[in-house]
Amino acid sequence: MESQSKQKLPGLYDPRFEHDNCGIGAVANIQGIKTHETVNQALHIVENLEHRAGKDAEGKTGDGVGIMLQISHSFFTKAVKPLGIAIGGEREYGVGMFFFPQDELVRNQAMKMFEIIVQKEGMAFLGWRVVPTTPDILGKKAVDVMPYIAQGFVAKPEEVKAGLEFDRKLYMARRVFEQSNEDTYVVSLSSRTIVYKGMFLVGELRRFFKDLQDEDYRSAIAIVHSRFSTNTNPSWMRAHPYRFIVHNGEINTIRGNVDKMIAREENMESEYFKYDMHKVLPIINEEGSDSAMLDNALEFMVMSGMELPLAVMVTIPAPWEHDKYMDGEIKDFYRYYATMMEPWDGPASILFTDGDVVGAVLDRNGLRPSRYYITEDGYMILASEVGAISIDQTKVVKKDRLRPGRMLLVDTKEGRLISDEELKRRYASRKPMGNGWTPIF
Repeated sequence: MESQSKQKLPGLYDPRFEHDNCGIGAVANIQGIKTHETVNQALHIVENLEHRAGKDAEGKTGDGVGIMLQISHSFFTKAVKPLGIAIGGEREYGVGMFFFPQDELVRNQAMKMFEIIVQKEGMAFLGWRVVPTTPDILGKKAVDVMPYIAQGFVAKPEEVKAGLEFDRKLYMARRVFEQSNEDTYVVSLSSRTIVYKGMFLVGELRRFFKDLQDEDYRSAIAIVHSRFSTNTNPSWMRAHPYRFIVHNGEINTIRGNVDKMIAREENMESEYFKYDMHKVLPIINEEGSDSAMLDNALEFMVMSGMELPLAVMVTIPAPWEHDKYMDGEIKDFYRYYATMMEPWDGPASILFTDGDVVGAVLDRNGLRPSRYYITEDGYMILASEVGAISIDQTKVVKKDRLRPGRMLLVDTKEGRLISDEELKRRYASRKPMGNGWTPIF
């Protein structure tokens, strides 16, 4: 597996010039009903996006494919039973997906370190599960750098609320671990979502991870990504999804975005971290891709108290400056946040989820189009292009495309699709932006 430590750059390669031309897709049951069919449909989407997935000259190793899902309580209850791990009720535990080194001694040291950090952060570590995989289907290049893939289970403390509050403690434990160990990549660590990804061809994701084939793996949300790394080398850790997003395109302003985030760190405060801010800094891992660095920023904003859709609206704003038709209150909203956060700009289509909501946003110029369907049986299905999945057209009640600078959002807790206008009015009306106010973040 690639080390996260800095390596000498080969030849004329410069990571600042990375670009992507990937495929993305999402399936969500608007009512929050968890089924294996959601998982299956999302995998079908990514399998049909083969033309948007890179591969080596031999055609046996892919640039990367992945899927983000809700944690399936029905599946994990069954999966850990033979291991003697008692995970409790739904969302009473977090699941970490880890890419460990293949070296047994180094791996055991990393595992032990994570267990100790979890305990020091006031949580109980429950146990490890080796993820069932089929590496013999992969190309040699992928197998040669394949990590040891395992899942770790962490119990929610009784005094901590389920959901975001628990995820915040897991986030802090992960950041401490990442600063203490550079040989392991934490793919995801959450009580709500989990990521399965790797250096695959598109058809290998389902076949490689046996978990994804299990009918008991049920989710109401699934987002997928096929990677086409035009100017960077593929790796296991650089496959998408990241912890909150999948991304098609590039952030052209990334250098300035990162520099400004670093400059802010000295003065950052959060009521949720108080005296522990040093544990989560630096916010941005500069060795990541532009997608990974945007994910870092969004994750910190959410953990600091900002709702995920709001964080996305702030980082990827609508083109409000010269829009004479935009409502004044909404324009004040954007004007206010522009004083705190510069746009992360570039041709990009982004899907995001925290396990409760799932949404999509397009860059202000609309240069990475995506289309979506709403079906009569309550599904939202989105892909980076038409035809990524076969749908009975008689069941489609709405067919549309993402609009530049606008957001599509499904809230599975509320059980409804929330319009871009309602979202913007909701956030803009919370405080009188035009009169000035003090933010919590």
